[in-house]
Amino acid sequence: MIYDKSLSRRVFLILNYIILLLISLLCILPFINLLAVSFSSSAAVSAGSVTFWPVEFTTKAYEFALTGGSFFSSLWVAIQRTVIGTLVNLVLIVLTAYPLSKSKQKLMGRNIYMGFFIVTMLFSGGLIPTYLVVVKMGLIDSIWSLILPGALPVFSMIILMNFIRGLPEEIEESAIIDGAGPVQVLLRILLPLLKPALATVGLFSIVAHWNSWFDGIIYMNNPANYPLQSYLQTLLQSFEQIMLKSGSDYTQLLSMMNARTGRAAQMFLGAIPILLVYPFLQKYFTKGLVLGSVKG
Repeated sequence: MIYDKSLSRRVFLILNYIILLLISLLCILPFINLLAVSFSSSAAVSAGSVTFWPVEFTTKAYEFALTGGSFFSSLWVAIQRTVIGTLVNLVLIVLTAYPLSKSKQKLMGRNIYMGFFIVTMLFSGGLIPTYLVVVKMGLIDSIWSLILPGALPVFSMIILMNFIRGLPEEIEESAIIDGAGPVQVLLRILLPLLKPALATVGLFSIVAHWNSWFDGIIYMNNPANYPLQSYLQTLLQSFEQIMLKSGSDYTQLLSMMNARTGRAAQMFLGAIPILLVYPFLQKYFTKGLVLGSVKG
């Protein structure tokens, strides 16, 4: 491989590295600041003396979020929702993307089906009709109310569909000649080749399910059924009620923290699982996203 050693090339690379470094710092430094805030005392945060290192180190904000059983029960609900919801998403995405990856000559009415899915991306019934459907189906206070309304992410389906269309047709044709049916082709031939795309859309689903909080508040009448993000969202909105209900332990914790330290701790408690999962999927992420977007 021949490298261009000209002055303009070196200047371009230096500027490119500088710009990428600045962008990386813009993304990383706010999180470092929030981490420092979450471990700093209320007085230090109120005085604005916290930058990128904790001042008067304390874990009271985390103790407040973890005190009682609500955090761990909501964490379990969030894990269930993320695992089951992602599996449901992936199954429906694969079962929809595979037939739609065929041409209109091989699948009658393909353009009609595709138009139907595209419309759902642009328009929705709105919150009230969706809520009424969930109520009529008897899903209120059920984990399925958090999964079924978004069971088929159309955007992810389109990514996987385009990825399949980018594979050589000869692979499928040779399997059919050897006597494989559509199900065998999908399970034995295509799925192993779809790992990058599945990792990409799977990561989309994991992040979407884990970070979603609004539907938990809407569809769960019992706060004990809140997923983690819904629980964290409501935790700091009622300091006074918590102090009146919970006794001296909570009162002491609240006296040593404020809303900023509490919210910073919540952000990291909610982000830790995603930060743990992402490195395992990152190697597939870029490849799957790019390859799934080049063919229409």
